[in-house]
Amino acid sequence: MLEAFHRGGPLMIPLAVCSILALAVILERSLFWIRESRRRNPKLIQEVLALAEREDYEEIRRRTQGAKDYIVRMLVSGLVHREFSLTSAMEVAAQEQLNRMRRHLSILDTLITLCPMLGILGTVTGIIQSFDLLGHSGMQDPRAVTMGIAQALITTAAGLSIALACLIPFNYFHRRIEKAAAEMETYGTSLEILYQKVKHHEVNRARLRPEGLEGEFGP
Repeated sequence: MLEAFHRGGPLMIPLAVCSILALAVILERSLFWIRESRRRNPKLIQEVLALAEREDYEEIRRRTQGAKDYIVRMLVSGLVHREFSLTSAMEVAAQEQLNRMRRHLSILDTLITLCPMLGILGTVTGIIQSFDLLGHSGMQDPRAVTMGIAQALITTAAGLSIALACLIPFNYFHRRIEKAAAEMETYGTSLEILYQKVKHHEVNRARLRPEGLEGEFGP
């Protein structure tokens, strides 16, 4: 492995840096999703929706204190600002959670494109070197020519390998984000419907109350 690194030429250095950076991002994001999975609390989400339907906001505050589930945090953010704009508050909270989930993924996205390009650059420089040696020595030193071609192949293989190693985790993390976004949208919509239902009942009770009082105590 070390011999191949030396034979690959100077472009193996930036490729090695890219591989270390990719490994660091993949490990960090993997630990992030493991931590988020442990924080999930579907039972608490259902409790929040049930309590919101009963307008028991104080109990919601008590039960969700210290909760780390990103859906619970989004729902609570909406309920805290329910008198102003429940929907907008949840949208802002959901965007904050999605930004946390997308952190550092742009690095992997860049490496997927950059590493093959560096490999191709190594291919080009290796072939240039081979033809240059061929022009000076002819076929008297074929080994020198093949060394340049070997350098080209090594850098290409290294660049493609790093890109492939980044592509699979990148797609996995992206899929997790899409799933989380869909879940937040589903539960956010459920809370909006419940809240509008509660408000609608309150308006109806407010309209009916004066008529009932007039019928009972009126002249």
